[in-house]
Amino acid sequence: MPHSLIFDHMFHMPLPILEKLARPVIIYLVLVVLLRIFGKRELAQLNPFDLVVLLSLSNTVQNAIIGDDNSVTGGIIGAVGLLAINWLVVRVLFRSPSMTRLLEGRASVLVRGGQVDRKALERESLTREELLAVIHRQGFESFHQVRMCELEPNGTFYIEPYEPSPADQRHAELLTQLDALTKQVAALRPQTAGD
Repeated sequence: MPHSLIFDHMFHMPLPILEKLARPVIIYLVLVVLLRIFGKRELAQLNPFDLVVLLSLSNTVQNAIIGDDNSVTGGIIGAVGLLAINWLVVRVLFRSPSMTRLLEGRASVLVRGGQVDRKALERESLTREELLAVIHRQGFESFHQVRMCELEPNGTFYIEPYEPSPADQRHAELLTQLDALTKQVAALRPQTAGD
């Protein structure tokens, strides 16, 4: 196969540039809306089923983004379209907190005062066991140790304990011991200076 034919196949686009730019923008906006509708759980990737959905989703929309075009040029234009719409959305959200709340939603309080909010769990399609697994990963044994647990709009969990975590307690103890040692050393200095 001659070199000119190879390059022609690699860089020739069967679709117009405007269509190549419009396809990723449309798919991007549709995915943002769908992820907003279907909730924060999809972003949290709590179980293998959610991960399979997210991986399949990318494969499902691939052809809608690139169409019948497998050229390098078409792929580059599609990538530029995706990156450009993402850049634009991020800039708009940065400048507009009200638009951010509208698109991203609000945090859901799942645990308050050590008590699980069953309605909030139901709204987010989370089981008590899944939430308990999240709590365990953060080093807590039960819900009673948690003052508040929120599922943030980006799919992460914010957990506020009643008491300091074991790591924070050890840190505070070390600081107390270090302070005591510093005082002992300071008390020994005048004695050694006089000797």
